[in-house]
Amino acid sequence: MVKRIQPGKRMSQAVIHGDTVYLAGQVAEDPSASIQNQTRSVLAKIDAILAEAGSSKSDLISVTVYLSSIADFAAMNEVYDAWIDPANPATRACLESRLASPDLRVEIVAVAAKRS
Repeated sequence: MVKRIQPGKRMSQAVIHGDTVYLAGQVAEDPSASIQNQTRSVLAKIDAILAEAGSSKSDLISVTVYLSSIADFAAMNEVYDAWIDPANPATRACLESRLASPDLRVEIVAVAAKRS
């Protein structure tokens, strides 16, 4: 069975298949914000989508962070490290990549386990 969370014309914000939740890439609401504020915005969106899917950041399996500039790595990590559950960290990759809008500085994709 496949369940779609917040489906839209082009994509769903998350898809649940079995006990796994796959999140679409999340970006900040305000692309003019600082890297720290964009990261906070993205992580808040991830928290909300995971909750809607019956999961949480403690159930994260894998996280991929895309930065428009790897120079933002340390500033993004300040926010990410304060957010992540230190007892249950996911695997993670961080890449420099051109994002959909030139003002966006971070996009995060995640996979989590669904709570039974």
